[in-house]
Amino acid sequence: MLVLGQSQVESLLDTDELIDALAPAMADLSSGRASVPDRVAALVPEHQGFLAAMPGFLPSARVLVSKLVSLFPGNAGTSLPTHQALILVFDPATGEPVALLDGTAITAARTAACSALSARLLARREATTLAVLGTGVQARSHVLAICRVRPIRSVRVAGRNPAKASALAEELSHVLEADIRAVPTYAEALDGADIAAATTHATEPVIRRAWLTPGVHVTSVGFNPAGREVDDATIAEALVCVESRRAALAPFPAGSNDLLAPIRDGVITADHVHAELGEIIAGSRPGRTSQDQITLYKSVGVAVQDAAAAALVVNAARRQAVGEEISLG
Repeated sequence: MLVLGQSQVESLLDTDELIDALAPAMADLSSGRASVPDRVAALVPEHQGFLAAMPGFLPSARVLVSKLVSLFPGNAGTSLPTHQALILVFDPATGEPVALLDGTAITAARTAACSALSARLLARREATTLAVLGTGVQARSHVLAICRVRPIRSVRVAGRNPAKASALAEELSHVLEADIRAVPTYAEALDGADIAAATTHATEPVIRRAWLTPGVHVTSVGFNPAGREVDDATIAEALVCVESRRAALAPFPAGSNDLLAPIRDGVITADHVHAELGEIIAGSRPGRTSQDQITLYKSVGVAVQDAAAAALVVNAARRQAVGEEISLG
């Protein structure tokens, strides 16, 4: 069995290839070709944490995986990330385990890459200003990925901790040719933004309709069982897209409070979810229909994203003879 650590995964995973690979993966999911059961989780209440299991079979990539991912928000500000994961890859013909990968890097990369895919599908082509809400791993990954699909010239970073926002802006300034700066508030970051990426653990919405410019594309990947990232007014007005209706509207630990709460309160119905990304890719549902339309991609994370990323990493590792082979016998 091939074993790959975090630094190896990061060096093997190409962002452009991953964004492209997620398109057929999402189409497989929406068409029913992929097998992705509901996520399950074991809760650790005293630490507000949980360990989730996410198996999936992705026929377009001929890959069978299961991810184990922990979410422990108390790790924020420590040497440990809030999300930590392992991915096991199995031979889809025999069921034999063939690879064990660090999943923490893949989780960060595939989440941002699918947000970038949503921007490719839904953001205006001339989008040049990006607002990033949050200062952690996902914030960094989102800036790097979204800049691959739109001609971003200006990036504004906002978070709860101004020092962290400044540090992220400084770091990104050294790797991207764009005007990147930290701003004091979420509202200031969103003012005039063409694309907004919310990557927080917020309990109260950081995306509010009053702060948004007509035509903005919003991506929201934050997850907090006790809160939400997007307010009712934005949800109600936006063209809402998801990875999977079933996953997004499922109860905890799979679904999104950003959608479940306004459905519960009668603000919208489940039919307000306009499309899955795979339906837009297949052409069975339209995307943006006007320049001023607000579009929203709400992500909850699905196993086909991990499968697509894992397939790329394992194939690259085999080609480049990277990683350690161990025997389980």
